[in-house]
Amino acid sequence: METDTPTRYRQLVEHLRTRGYRITPQRLAILRVLAESDGHPSAEQVFEGIRESYPTTSLGTVYKVIGVLREMGEVLELGFADDSNRYDGAKPYPHPHLICVRCRKIMDPQVSLVDDLTQEVAERTGYHVISHRLDFYGFCPDCLAEG
Repeated sequence: METDTPTRYRQLVEHLRTRGYRITPQRLAILRVLAESDGHPSAEQVFEGIRESYPTTSLGTVYKVIGVLREMGEVLELGFADDSNRYDGAKPYPHPHLICVRCRKIMDPQVSLVDDLTQEVAERTGYHVISHRLDFYGFCPDCLAEG
C-alpha cells in the first residue's frame, strides 16, 4: 500500500479536483507538505511549512483543507488528549505508530502483523472492523542518546 511522494501528491490533487475544489497555489502547497511529510505534522507545522511562500494564507485555511481531506479519507488524523492533533497525508489508512513521549516525534514502523491482528479480532468478536488505531509509546533513538 506504500505510495511514493510524487504519486501521492498527484492523487491528492486529483481527488480534490474530481470533487470540484479549486486547485489554488496555496492548496497545492498544503497538499505537498502533507504528501511529503513522514513526521505526521500538526496543522501548525503545515502552516509553518507554507508560510514563507504564501504569507497571506491563514492557519484557518490549512485547517479547512485538512478537514476536507480528512472527510474524503485522504488524511489520517491522529488525535491526542492535549488537542495536539497530527496528520498523515502520505498513508491515510490505519497503521501503527511509534510516538516519542519526550519529543513527540511520530514514526511508522514497518510491521505486517496488524492486518492479521485486525482479521483475528473480527473473527473472534463478530465485529466488522472498519478502522483501528495502534500506537506504541516510548523514547525515540535521538532522545535515548540524549540521556
